[in-house]
Amino acid sequence: MSLISDLISKQVNSSIGGIEIPSNLKSQVLGGLGESILGSLTQTAAQQGGTDLISDLLTGKTSAAKSPITALAGNIFSSNVLKNLNISGGLAKSLIALIPTVLGGLKNFIKDQDGDGDIDLKDIMLSITGGGNSGGGLGSIIGAAKGILGGLMGGEDKQ
Repeated sequence: MSLISDLISKQVNSSIGGIEIPSNLKSQVLGGLGESILGSLTQTAAQQGGTDLISDLLTGKTSAAKSPITALAGNIFSSNVLKNLNISGGLAKSLIALIPTVLGGLKNFIKDQDGDGDIDLKDIMLSITGGGNSGGGLGSIIGAAKGILGGLMGGEDKQ
């Protein structure tokens, strides 16, 4: 999962723009944003119908601003990061407002990886893990994802 963490971190850093974060809190805030987004995706994946929510978000069928994944990430970030760092007011609102931008930006990395003409959960997994049809460490990642997602990706691996 380090590749998706890296991708989220890259999106967070590119989205931060002109928001002034106190230097002594910057790494905790940026790390917390990334962890909150990844936590939201992970918790959503574990829910019934969660894979559809993730697929709809990452393929652009649902806007990031209206996605329950975004709302969950905001709640996680508020309660686990902002509250613990005692950040409130305008800065807190500005930081929470980054979450839809970060999640919306992730869809730019999702492509039809398996050549079947559509974008589905397998394509999302291949895109966010940096995979392709070449295999490598991908089998274990997809295997782990299938376990987490309750085998919702379907039949046999086509690697």
